[in-house]
This record gives sequence, C-alpha cells and structure tokens, in this order.
Amino acid sequence: MIRLTVFTSVLLGLAAPLHAAPPEPEVLFATHCAVCHGDDRLGALGPALIPESLRRLKGERLEKVIMDGRVSTQMPAFGEQLNGEEIAVLAAFLHEPLKDVPVWDAAKIAETLLVNEDYTPPDAPMHKADPLNLFVVVETGDHHISILDGDKFEVLERLQTPLAVHGGPKFSPDGRYVFVMSRDGWVQKVDLWSMQEVARIRAGVNSRNIAISHDGKWLAVANYLPMTLTILSTEDLSVAEVKEVRGKNGELSRVSAVYQAPPRESFVLALKDIPEVWEVFYGENPPFYGFVHDYRDEGPLGYDEPFPVRVIKVPDILDDFFFDQSYEYVMGASRENDGGQVIDLVIGMKVADLELPGMPHLGSGITWERGDTTVMATPHLREGVVSIIDMKSWETLEKVTTDGPGFFLRSHENTPYLWADVFFGPNRDVMHVIDKESLEIVKTLRPSPGQTAAHVEFDRTGEHALVSLWEQDGAVIVYDAATLEEVKRLPMVKPSGKYNVFNKITFAHGTSH
Repeated sequence: MIRLTVFTSVLLGLAAPLHAAPPEPEVLFATHCAVCHGDDRLGALGPALIPESLRRLKGERLEKVIMDGRVSTQMPAFGEQLNGEEIAVLAAFLHEPLKDVPVWDAAKIAETLLVNEDYTPPDAPMHKADPLNLFVVVETGDHHISILDGDKFEVLERLQTPLAVHGGPKFSPDGRYVFVMSRDGWVQKVDLWSMQEVARIRAGVNSRNIAISHDGKWLAVANYLPMTLTILSTEDLSVAEVKEVRGKNGELSRVSAVYQAPPRESFVLALKDIPEVWEVFYGENPPFYGFVHDYRDEGPLGYDEPFPVRVIKVPDILDDFFFDQSYEYVMGASRENDGGQVIDLVIGMKVADLELPGMPHLGSGITWERGDTTVMATPHLREGVVSIIDMKSWETLEKVTTDGPGFFLRSHENTPYLWADVFFGPNRDVMHVIDKESLEIVKTLRPSPGQTAAHVEFDRTGEHALVSLWEQDGAVIVYDAATLEEVKRLPMVKPSGKYNVFNKITFAHGTSH
C-alpha cells in the first residue's frame, strides 16, 4: 500500500524531482528581454545588453534592476514573473561577451546609406504654413513623425521613421531640414519644405542622441555601441569622422549625450563610463587651451587635424548636462548619485557643487530672467520637486513640491508660466502650471484622467502650449497659454515629444537646447 501511494504520487507529479533543471538563460532572454533589447542583445527600443554596456550594473545591482525595474526609464520590474534563481541566471548571461560584435567603422556606416531617389529639392516651401512655426511631433507608438501647422494646428504630413526615435530632433539653422535618430543608430534627414525624407544612414549600432553644429554643416551622433562619436556631413550624410571614445586611462566609454555649444564652435560630450568631459571642435580655428589632445594619445593636436578633442577631467562621471546661456558653464549630474557640479569650460575645471537630490533631469532644464538674475529650473526623476537654481551663485533658491517625479519642463519668454509634468507614479496624468515669479503652482491640469500627460512645447509666439497624452491611443492637446483652457485635441499614436522649429533654431528661453 505504501509502495502504491508513492508510485501514484510520482505519476501525479506530487513528488518533487531530486534535481530541478536550471533555467535556460537564452530562453529567459528571448521570452522577457528580446522584444525591447533585440534578439542579438544589441539593442532596439532599449539599449544593448552586453558587458560593454553594463559596466556599472554588475552582480547584485543588475539583478536588482531586473527585479525592480529602473527609475527614469521604461524598464519594467520582473520580480513577479521571475524567481531569484532565474534573475541570477539571466544577469550572469547578460555579462557574457557576444561571440560576434559587429564592426561599425566609417566604411560600414557608409554602406548603410539609403537615398530617396524620388526626392527633388524644391526652391520654396510646398505648403502655405509658416515654415518657422511648424512642429515636428514624434509618435513612438508606430514610429512616425507628424508635421504640424503651428497656426492652424493641423497635421500637414505624416512620415515613417526608423524604429524607436530617441532624443530630440535637430533642425538646420534655417529651419528647413530636420534630423531624427533612432535607438538603433539610424539618422534620418527630412526636408520640411517638401515634407519628404531625403536620406538615412546607420551611424551606430546603439545610439543616444544627436547634435547639429551652429553652422549647420555637421551632425554628431553619440553612440553606446560601438563606443564612438560619429560625425556626419549634413549635406549628404556622408561620414566625416568616427572617433573612438577612449579616456586618458585607456578605458573605452559609452557616450551618454552630445550637445552643441554654438559660441565655442564645438560639441560637448557627456561620457557614461569615465570621469571626463570631451569638447570636440568643428570650427576652422579651434582655440588652443594648452591641453587639446588627440583622443588616441597624449600629444597635442595641430590645427590641421580634423575635429580636435579637448579632454577635461572631472571629479565624477556626468550622464547629463545643462548649459548656461553663454555656454561657458556646464551643469552636470550623474544618474547614479545625488547632486551635481558646475564645470567652467574656459578654465577646464569644476568651480561649484550643486544641491540636486533625487536624480535631476538637467537635459530638460530651462532658464528665465527673474529679478536681477537668471534662474534655471530642473525636474527630478526620483523626487516630486522642481529645483530652482540661481545661475550666478549656483545656489538652490527654491524647491517647488509637485505631485510626483517629473521628466520635462517647458516655458516661453512670452508667458509668465512654467509647465511641469508628473511623469512617474500614480499622478502621471497631472500637469502643473507654475508662476515663474512667485514659484507657486497656479493650476494643476488633468488633460485626460488616468493617461500620462507629458512634454509641453509652445508655438513660436508663446500663445499656445501643446501637451502630449503619452499613450498608444494618445493625442496632442492644444492649450491657450494665457487662459489655460483647452483649444483643440489632435489624435496621435503615443506622441512622445513636439518640437517647434522657431524655438529650437533661436535657442529660445524656456525650451531645452
């Protein structure tokens, strides 16, 4: 009877096996990760998951991210779907080197160039809208951009983009062309006069953002993989330079972001893995600081070298930047630590510390004149506050309490208000309107209860503010910037951001640069 009971229980699966089969990491990755990070682990909607990209997420830190998700990203928590053993196996697998890492040099990039053979450049705009009051709306839900008339608030054209556009589009100085970049490194050029794609090229395997030179000649692409800065000619998207980003200690680094510094005729790079700031000069006569270096060695560069690099050592790694209006000072912060630092680009060193708890998102900071000083405001990705900083003393003047952590801020020189979203947490449907003088919240909008409200952009005159409903069945909502009343609602497919041509090319107060 005992033997029968044991035998029966085995047949019914009630007796546990002596050794459970370990979970297969490839199966776990394919099931839970590949849709965002690519079947080859080289990135798609999300970044590449290879040892080179995970240097700062080792051991238990990576396991915690898999279990709990990651603040300020779209990385979800898998703690309820995977057990501890599965998470540990998956984390170890992600730190295994790939058998084949693609070479992505200038020759390989050039091979990817795709030119629209049906495109003919027109001599004048082929539409009746104000060319400088157009909006480019990035719709990440189905990988398109919509070109919006900023006077009538009507969609003029809708164009397909590469997969997962990331970082703000960049405009040529005259506002005619717009360049967008995807997480998998594709750069697309669009003519806003004819509203046609001109060409596209894959400048990296996994990329972060782009910047355009003030003269409109060069486009810089910040790459995670390979660890390079790619510089393209804006005229035909040909490759001008591919710079390996290697620190003075010999260590390679991903590029977190690249920004233009127009008065300096340079691109400034935030580096993900080493405590350095790079300034890459594109002007004909780069300034000589005594420590402009070739990125490959310690020797000084001659002025005949293309795109010379100046390396500035900083106390801590900086993932994110904000420039003052003169572009002399860089405010930087690390995503791993609280606080920030101010770097003087003229003397090449840190000159002040910043009190910025809760992971500031400096990239969407804005400035305006308040009293006898210029102030800067930044949201925080971990705290429900907007910090207001005096740009002369670098002191935090005020912390405006919000209904949760936010991602974007916007204003305009012709409005008394600052608009701040609450992107994270249960109040993600909230948009705060803050008085720029009193620093008090004057109104809290809920454009669509339960749906994420984010990323405000103004038209060129500041009369209207456009808000995104960041949902698959989302919309762009137009508000009267004075009365704060809704004017119009345009259906969109997960509109992540809207960018006004005039505000961007004039570096208007209130918009990110």
